[in-house]
Amino acid sequence: MHVREITSMKFVTYLIAVVLCTLNSCAVPLPAGKRISSATNISPASGNAFQLEFLQRINEVRTRGCNCGKTYMPPVPPLVWNTQLQIAALRHAMDMSKNKYFSHISKSGKTSKDRIMNEGYTITGYKHIAVGENIAWGQRTIKEVMEGWLKSEGHCRNIMNSSFREVGISMENYYWVQDFGGRR
Repeated sequence: MHVREITSMKFVTYLIAVVLCTLNSCAVPLPAGKRISSATNISPASGNAFQLEFLQRINEVRTRGCNCGKTYMPPVPPLVWNTQLQIAALRHAMDMSKNKYFSHISKSGKTSKDRIMNEGYTITGYKHIAVGENIAWGQRTIKEVMEGWLKSEGHCRNIMNSSFREVGISMENYYWVQDFGGRR
């Protein structure tokens, strides 16, 4: 059942990404490494349950403010879902799962910024770009992983960072990756 749930979640995430990208213009990796090109933001109304629950939990905290460690973080604007960030997160979660490691730096030496920019989330056309990443391993639910990130000062500060305007999150075999971006 465990393997089936993960495989099913990965397939559903992939299938939804393909359908939404076909309609909304984004980049989705195909099994053979080919790409469908098309826009990158998915509105909450068109997202799946995984995306909607994450956006709801993140944006509830962002709109009310919270304590990150001993520091109060005031309310900040809500995030929107970004498929490029989601794909960067999925690729990193899959890599950590396959190669059995847990780090923001991949075994090939790529950083979160490298992975995010490789998916086309770049500064081109903008004056400023900000990216960040939260990772976790072993949590079984979105609620559990979000509670853990909010209890960690650094992860919480990423969630509350006003420079971040977009998010993409993926999970593979309970390796969770939350990638943030903001371009102005």
